[in-house]
Amino acid sequence: MKAAIAAAKLGDDVYGDDPSVNALQEKSATLLGKDAALFMSSGTQSNLCAMLAHCQRGEEILCGDTYHVFCDEAGGASVLGGVMFSPMPTNENGGLNPDDIDKNVKPDDAHYAISKMLSLENTNKGNTQSVEEITNLANRAHKYNLMVHLDGARLMNATVKLGVNPKDMLAEIDSVSLCLSKGLGAPAGSILAGPEKFIKRAHRIRKLLGGGMRQAGLLAAAGTYALDNNIQRLAEDHKNAIKLAEGLSLIKGINVNLEKVNTNMVYASFEQGTALKLRKHLASKNIYISAYLGDDTVRLVTHLDCREPEIDLFISELKSFLN
Repeated sequence: MKAAIAAAKLGDDVYGDDPSVNALQEKSATLLGKDAALFMSSGTQSNLCAMLAHCQRGEEILCGDTYHVFCDEAGGASVLGGVMFSPMPTNENGGLNPDDIDKNVKPDDAHYAISKMLSLENTNKGNTQSVEEITNLANRAHKYNLMVHLDGARLMNATVKLGVNPKDMLAEIDSVSLCLSKGLGAPAGSILAGPEKFIKRAHRIRKLLGGGMRQAGLLAAAGTYALDNNIQRLAEDHKNAIKLAEGLSLIKGINVNLEKVNTNMVYASFEQGTALKLRKHLASKNIYISAYLGDDTVRLVTHLDCREPEIDLFISELKSFLN
């Protein structure tokens, strides 16, 4: 990947003439089965551009109550776009009930925001939803003339796990965001894909948000390498997540639900007050985890820089700390 970055042909993406960015966008659009694609600096920026491109002030986005666009992206659509959220309960797989769309779409009444968009997420907390589930939700939303966006930050984890083509997953989806970092291993960047008119509007919004980058081909080259080399290897991360979960489940003081390890995420629960102490202990060993005051469930994510030797070391350190 570093060699690809060093060899990247560069231009000025603000003017649309960086060849490495253009090549990545074309490759991504083809991969995702959409007319066009746009390179973004992050998944948050990609989702925000999608929401602002689909919705106007006073309109509303239906989404899951655990989804990133609602919980973890600083309320950008509301803060910057005047767009409301209508959160709906998610099931154990992170999916939605199509009937809840019926219940949450607002009538044509001046008292209510205008329901305009449905935002989905796959994977959600490491859990996958099938092509059929995504398609049924999209079709129900289209019944009400809603635009449908998929936050697919870890979409390739879902498609590899399910053994499906991304195009099939996205056949009824209007726009999709795909993260090139995370499991795919690029240093930064995300892709937003959809119809040409939508991408043109998103491009303008990206500029408004300060997302115009000059010689962005340095990052785009890494993204292209990731798409060419790092998709199918996600299965290794899924395998390693199971190894991690099985190892943790044997340690007294840790609760892990092995049945909930679907892709590359393991949620480990500790006795009250333990997680924060564990974070400090591991930091002294140059091992870093996310653990916060008052939260004793820790999310652990396997990826291409976290393989069997690192997992063995991590399990060994936890055994030493807890026993």
